Amino acid sequence: MKNWLRNVGPGVLVSAAFIGPGTVTVCTLAGVNFQFALLWALLLSIISCIILQEMAARLGIISQAGLSESIRQEIKNPIVRVFAIVLVLSAIVVGNAAYEAGNITGAVLGITALVNPVELQLGNFSLNIWSVLIGAIAFSLLYIGNYKVLERVFIGLVAIMSISFIITAILTKPDVSLIFQGLLIPKLGSDRILTVIALVGTTVVPYNLFLHASLVSEKWKDASNLPLARKDLSIAIILGGVVSMAIVICAATPNLLNVSSAADLAVGLEPLFGQYATWFIAIGLLSAGITSAITAPLAAAYVAKGCFGWKDGMKSGKFRSVWMGILLLGIFFSSLKLNPVEIIQFAQIANGLLLPIIAIFLLWIVNRKSVMGIYKNSLIQNIFGIIIIGIAIFLGAKSIYSVLQNF
Repeated sequence: MKNWLRNVGPGVLVSAAFIGPGTVTVCTLAGVNFQFALLWALLLSIISCIILQEMAARLGIISQAGLSESIRQEIKNPIVRVFAIVLVLSAIVVGNAAYEAGNITGAVLGITALVNPVELQLGNFSLNIWSVLIGAIAFSLLYIGNYKVLERVFIGLVAIMSISFIITAILTKPDVSLIFQGLLIPKLGSDRILTVIALVGTTVVPYNLFLHASLVSEKWKDASNLPLARKDLSIAIILGGVVSMAIVICAATPNLLNVSSAADLAVGLEPLFGQYATWFIAIGLLSAGITSAITAPLAAAYVAKGCFGWKDGMKSGKFRSVWMGILLLGIFFSSLKLNPVEIIQFAQIANGLLLPIIAIFLLWIVNRKSVMGIYKNSLIQNIFGIIIIGIAIFLGAKSIYSVLQNF
């Protein structure tokens, strides 16, 4: 354990990134609307996340390059290469812009649970001042590049919130047999499909595959570090998954009827914190939102850097222009007069729909002997990867069909 603590790495950051406002909101909605019935989707997401993130980590260590850089280098046909780069960039820009809006909105939910909303009227457009404030904080930390200490503080706050959900889940004394039934017996109806995709999207975050490969390549330089990387990500993701399940259980037990604000989400914490529940969920959402508001634009910038072959570091103008664009889009969409919970849920659905595209590229790269050598995917790893991609495509197709039926 001491050795693991010394080598805590990107796995913890990946876990901290997916335990953000989206996780809190989507898991709460899953618990409110379906009680324990969708716990199987979370279990599937956790297993899928470990399998895919292990591939990303192995790619980063062995190739010493990020996923987008590997894609650009390995596709030899110039037309196919341009198509792949445009596809990856489009997927990440769309996904991260939606995700960033969810992150900023989640942080704003935390603030507005304690203070009144403040808006600035610009013609016909109303700008949410708290969204701008959160964006400004993320901008400052990304621009300076010295955000590690603050990020540890934010992760610590999220950890406190996470522990509280686990304890609260125990204190609410849920029916254990129903929990196991929800975990082991999949139930999928047309009314549940979007929530299932949102649960997958909030756990297996596509941009984390890019971010993980890049961060791992910077931390570990030798194949002998693979066992450490695997242990790091497995422990972190499993703990994150347990927290997600605890949030579902907390939301299911009180039988909440409506969730549209942080005050509503706080009801799940009342058995443990009473009147202080709103403060606790507000601090948790704020810290989770800011932490994720940093990682999403950063991941997009890393993707662009790899796709275009930029050699300059984080302080280059091109690198900064990418994360600035994602940040501005996040602030804009967060300021729209939409239900904040719906914005966050849409971000997770977008992630779930984009997952198959990114997973296919990842699976192809880790099967390239020219990149991975003897560390390329085994038959078992490929089987699991294909199953995950197949499930993701099935869920995406089913959701699109469900939406079209409503027209």
